[in-house]
This record gives sequence, C-alpha cells and structure tokens, in this order.
Amino acid sequence: MTREVGRVVLAPCRTSQSRGMPLKTRVTEMLGIEHPLVMGGLTGVGTVELAAAVSNAGGLGMFTAHNAGSPEGARREIRRLKTLTSKPFGVNLTVLPTIGPPPPYEEYCRVFIEEGVPVVETAGSNPSRWIAMFKAASPPIVCIHKCVSIRHALKAEKLGVDIISLDGFECAGHPGEDDVGNFVLQAKGARTLRAPTLTRTPTLT
Repeated sequence: MTREVGRVVLAPCRTSQSRGMPLKTRVTEMLGIEHPLVMGGLTGVGTVELAAAVSNAGGLGMFTAHNAGSPEGARREIRRLKTLTSKPFGVNLTVLPTIGPPPPYEEYCRVFIEEGVPVVETAGSNPSRWIAMFKAASPPIVCIHKCVSIRHALKAEKLGVDIISLDGFECAGHPGEDDVGNFVLQAKGARTLRAPTLTRTPTLT
C-alpha cells in the first residue's frame, strides 16, 4: 500500500533486509554473528545476562570482566555465560592507569584463553602485551581495540588487532582528549584504516 504526502509517494520498503535477511559485513563474518551489532563494554551493567541476550538476538554480547571483581570471578561468570547462550560472545578488558597496584591483567587474560573466549575487546592503555597473548592462543582470539584517534587505531592495526572500535568525543566512557566527534572520526577512519571499524556512539540511539 502506498500513500501520498504532498508530492512525495511513500511506499513500503522491498529490500532484502525488510524480509528479515541478515546484513553481512566483514565484522559479521569475522565474529560469526547475524547482525553487525556489538555490545560495548559497560562497567556495572555489562553483565553475563545482558551479554547473553545480545548474543541470542544475533549480535555480539560483551561481558565486562572487571564487573566480576577478580580473574577467578571472571572465570565463573564466563562459564555461566556459556550456559545462557550458544552464540558467539566477547569479553571486555579495560586497562587504565591506577594510583595503587593495578588489577592482575595478565591473570585475566590467561583466564580468557583457558576458557576459550572467542572475542576480547581491549580499551585504555597500549594493548600490545595482551594482543600478543591472545594471538598466541589456540585458536587465536579475535581482538577488538577501542581507539579515540586515528593514530591510536593505526598503532593497533600494527599490533595485529582485527577490528577497530572508533570512539568519538560524544561517546560515553573514556572518549580521550582530542575532542574529535564521530562524524569526523568515522569518515577519517574509513579512508585511512585497513581493519573493519565499529562506531561507538549514542548518536544512533
């Protein structure tokens, strides 16, 4: 059925997507998911329940490891996540400077490898040490790294990161200090980067 609004005729969309066909991209193929939607690492609310719901809906659910409080706590939560979904999922590990002793990041990474986590998203500081561990795993872990600038994204590519998450200034969390918005950052990334990119922004909500 069509309807006319002024001189514009509106008709229902007849694309393959309107019939429920999945949208295939480099990201969906690399992650083994149906839809190009990846849950961000959310401190406090990035639980296994939410991650499982996103994965079961065809996206990539992301459990935030620091929510578990310790590497062994993360192990228990990862095992529980596996009981909630049979679909691909990821784990977020944010590495930030601390005043006191840092969290045991290496122990977290070993837990991810031992538990067979298929995808790990890193954020914050230089991920070179952790990326090397994930790529040495069998099978290698797909690595996503959050970047707030093109120069950081280029460095991440050199380290072997598979997917770049570009975070513009309006993104929540840690948007860096360059104050570059997503509409500029994403366009620059598309022209500059070889790796596929994710857009992290509240602009689309």
